[in-house]
Amino acid sequence: MDNMIEVSHLTKTYGPYRAVNDLSFTVAPGEIVGFLGPNGAGKTTTMRILATYLSASSGDVRIAGQDVFSNPLQVRQQIGYLPENVPLYDEMRVLEYFKYRGHLKGMRGRHLHARINECMDACGLEQVRQKIIGRLSKGFRQRVGLADALLHEPGLLILDEPTVGLDPNQIRDIRHFIKGLGRKHTVLLSSHILSEVEMICERVIIIDQGRIVVAGETRNLVANLKGRSHISLEVKGDLDDVLPALTSMEGVAIVKHRSEGEWHCIDCETDGTGDICPNFFVEAARRGWVIREMHTASRKLEDVFVALTRNGASDVGRREGKPA
Repeated sequence: MDNMIEVSHLTKTYGPYRAVNDLSFTVAPGEIVGFLGPNGAGKTTTMRILATYLSASSGDVRIAGQDVFSNPLQVRQQIGYLPENVPLYDEMRVLEYFKYRGHLKGMRGRHLHARINECMDACGLEQVRQKIIGRLSKGFRQRVGLADALLHEPGLLILDEPTVGLDPNQIRDIRHFIKGLGRKHTVLLSSHILSEVEMICERVIIIDQGRIVVAGETRNLVANLKGRSHISLEVKGDLDDVLPALTSMEGVAIVKHRSEGEWHCIDCETDGTGDICPNFFVEAARRGWVIREMHTASRKLEDVFVALTRNGASDVGRREGKPA
């Protein structure tokens, strides 16, 4: 088995609307891949197809070498799926629910008992094991869903918004937990918390309007992003001199400012044609301005996401935006 996931020319239509449009990508065993896009981009539809919950209009999908459409039962044995809105039996107690789910997955005896304890411990559920699911907070319900997805030790985990409803401490715990899953599982992760994706995922696939706009290693996409950069500075001087000097510099696209007494806080957006900082230092020295702070904001995955899904594929998309 060369790849855990193989998607080739996948298309899903609803009447005249194409939710997924000729999508192709692969995910290797042991990878943790972020699957991103704006609302309506086709993420959830694609994940449901991979999880055998939906059929496709055309294309091929293989999970662990098995065809999703002709061998759905075999594929389900390889998948742990956590949908965004976790369907649970509210009248069951947590332990009872896991026993029931384990039986549905063909698990019995000591093996099931051991896996329940392992998954409860990993997902922080020991304190609620005897509680009724319907009385749990949203955060604990999300943990129950994640533990259920892990119960049968699947090769592939498909996680759609796994941290929704969790508080910051819980998000941090789940982030470390998911990062550790890559040692035993392949993970396809969708999330709107892009800072979490950047910390968890080695590679990302960004789709928009059902098509891939970029795919590549997270650090490379961020490093290779071309376009506007953001520079923040605090300077003391005559604002009527400072602003015209900044706006006249090559590469400056947008200048915003606010004043705090004699200090002016200025945000600059540049078009990426050059570094304006050395020129501004020279100009400040020549005119007697005092610079208290100047820094260029580091690029983040959020910048890549916004650039590609708001304005279409940019240079970074053309360089790395091949099917993964």
